[in-house]
Amino acid sequence: MYEYIKGNITELTPASVIVEAGGIGYFISISLTTYTRLNGRENVTVFLQQIVREDAHLLYGFSDRDERELFRLLISVNGIGANTAVMMLSSYQPEQLREAIATENVNVLKSIKGIGAKTAQRVIIDLKDKIGKSSESVQVFDKADNTTREEALSALVMLGFNKRAIEKALDRIFSDNPGVSVEETIKIALKNL
Repeated sequence: MYEYIKGNITELTPASVIVEAGGIGYFISISLTTYTRLNGRENVTVFLQQIVREDAHLLYGFSDRDERELFRLLISVNGIGANTAVMMLSSYQPEQLREAIATENVNVLKSIKGIGAKTAQRVIIDLKDKIGKSSESVQVFDKADNTTREEALSALVMLGFNKRAIEKALDRIFSDNPGVSVEETIKIALKNL
């Protein structure tokens, strides 16, 4: 099983990306969410899910682990294939899909091309408990760039603050201020610790 690929983008479309790594170009199917995050970048890390069929070995790529985890949950539902899961992730952001499933919003799921009422209800029934259990750990990825969080965390630990207290403070900061920089995060955390 492949975990991720790191390399240069040689071609990028809203449905796929070709990443060159080690002199080999890998064709990877992506969602619009991943396309938006990769657009304008040259060197990338794409998290992978390999699907092996009788007639093909396919790679699906994601800009972060959260989106890939949601893809894996979606394809575990009977009647949802890889292409339908990519369509769902292209129609809504991962956090919007999680919220629709958690709140049992059938209409949001039905609005996605290829998803009918029965399939939407099956997705909700199969994934509601799984989404609820993982939503707390996923919240960090939804609210801020993980790199910013890690840099702020290590800087505050080096200043001598308690790691658990820092993590709680960072969760509050990122939920109140999405997209905040490392410097701003540290300044706000220092006021609250």
